[in-house]
Amino acid sequence: MNKIHKQTSFSFLEQFSLLAYLFSFAKKQWWRFTISILAMLAASSIAAYLPIIIQRYLDNLLVTNSATYKVTLQVALTYLGLLIVRMILVYIKDFYFFMASEYTVAQIRNRIYQKLGGLSLNYFTLTPNGEVVSRVTNDTETIKEFWNVFLTFFDGFINAVTVGIAMFSLNSQISWAFMAFLPLIFALIYFYQKISTIVYRKMRSALGQVNARLSESTTGMWLIQQFNQTERMKQEFDEVNQDYVTARIDMFKMNALCLMPAVNLIEQIVLVLVIIIFGRQLLKGMDLDIGIIYAFTSYSKSFFNPIGSMLDSLSIYQDGLVAASRGRDLLANPDLIPTQSSKQLNYEIQGKLAIDNVSFSYDGIHNVIRDISVRADQGQMIALVGHTGSGKSTIINLLMRFYEYEKGTISYDDVSIKDFKIERLRKDIALVQQDAFMFYGNFYDNIRLHGQYSDEEVIKAAKFTGADSFIRELPRGYDTIVSEGGDSLSAGQKQLLNIARSVIRQPNILILDEATANIDTESEQYIQNSLEKIREQSTLIVIAHRLSTIKNADQIYVLHKGKIIEQGKHQELIKQEGTYYDMYRLQSLQQN
Repeated sequence: MNKIHKQTSFSFLEQFSLLAYLFSFAKKQWWRFTISILAMLAASSIAAYLPIIIQRYLDNLLVTNSATYKVTLQVALTYLGLLIVRMILVYIKDFYFFMASEYTVAQIRNRIYQKLGGLSLNYFTLTPNGEVVSRVTNDTETIKEFWNVFLTFFDGFINAVTVGIAMFSLNSQISWAFMAFLPLIFALIYFYQKISTIVYRKMRSALGQVNARLSESTTGMWLIQQFNQTERMKQEFDEVNQDYVTARIDMFKMNALCLMPAVNLIEQIVLVLVIIIFGRQLLKGMDLDIGIIYAFTSYSKSFFNPIGSMLDSLSIYQDGLVAASRGRDLLANPDLIPTQSSKQLNYEIQGKLAIDNVSFSYDGIHNVIRDISVRADQGQMIALVGHTGSGKSTIINLLMRFYEYEKGTISYDDVSIKDFKIERLRKDIALVQQDAFMFYGNFYDNIRLHGQYSDEEVIKAAKFTGADSFIRELPRGYDTIVSEGGDSLSAGQKQLLNIARSVIRQPNILILDEATANIDTESEQYIQNSLEKIREQSTLIVIAHRLSTIKNADQIYVLHKGKIIEQGKHQELIKQEGTYYDMYRLQSLQQN
């Protein structure tokens, strides 16, 4: 299984760095956090004072038989009033803290999603979709719980401090019995942090693998069923799921040993010591107030329960640190989309293309294309052909500025591609890929893709490509709902819609990456007619699987292992009887 993180615990400096990263998102919510903390302080002070009210009533009034009905009622109403005030303060504390944490996590989620939009396609090629989704959803939800840890920590700490002060104000000797066990609790915290980080990293990594496998399986379920691989995929999912279950079980074992049960044991030991101390004082004939006994037995739980809650929240704390580290690693990922020069030119690209001696490698070692040079004048149609792996799609990726190249130059209208604004390139250059993805929605939405285009413009683009003919045959026409992925449409119909998406934008350069590879003859004819019309207003760059679709190209470039080995018009290449001739003759024989 992929290990996304090294299996080591966080050092103090790493924890501090991660906390600083998380708190950087909380700056805008400082006032909500402040209100919550102030309410917490007030509520904890009231909670610490309540046992003292009972203690004074018992020792000063009840034991001395000086308690009257009126005084008892006053004490009861005071106690009840403070309880109500404390309840209101706890509500304010929780409300403002949860509001602040919700807004903070929403900001983190937006930042991570924004970062994903700026990463290069190479990141998404190497990272499973489920893993990416896990970073945006599961990890940020864990961070939301992580913020609640701070609420528990602050609450527990403030409660412990206020209770401690109240105990010392009543009896310092007995109070030291409580304090003597604090070093043991700190040692428990240190030990837990050391072992828990490893467990939570394994668990978080395993969850990412589960999400990745689930996303992969649901997306390709038709293929899994087609090749009768359901049982094999189930077994593989069982394996990654079992890894996650095992990691969760390790967490439960660790938490059951180190957290609340350990604190409960310490609490009971302290309670026994307090009883022993009180017993010795009674045996020595010392005066002992009943109210003091009540107060310290109450403080036993009031002191250790918050500490136990703090320890319990350490599990979420460690999980949150791991999730935060994954989010921070993603935000720090240097694999970004190519950056443009400071010129940021924004004028319209007319359609002239020049690729001069460009070489490119995905891994920085092995060149996929080598010394490629291609030319296209405005309004021309050029074609790139070659066997699988020859480098055709790589050239398209560079023309769309999906990847950065180091050697050679690519220019539009004699201006380097690096000097244009990315938005300008995306507007003037359209790409139609082999696989046409359909979004859930009607045909209007699938063609306009939320662009500012009217229904009339959508229909005009559909007529231009020939998609209008099959859309109008549907009962609801353009208002017909298309399922996600477009399963109800044929490959040819989806491709016609795909081309309509590009046509509606009226690009000056249209790139087709094997757009006719998987479609029927009738749809191919529609697309061929569309290309002829598009050619009148745009420069066409076509990667062709079916060579019959590019016979009228102004220039055809034949690639082999990343190099151009032939170029010329269709008839010129046929006369050469080289690689292109062999490919064309083979396709002709297959069609016959």
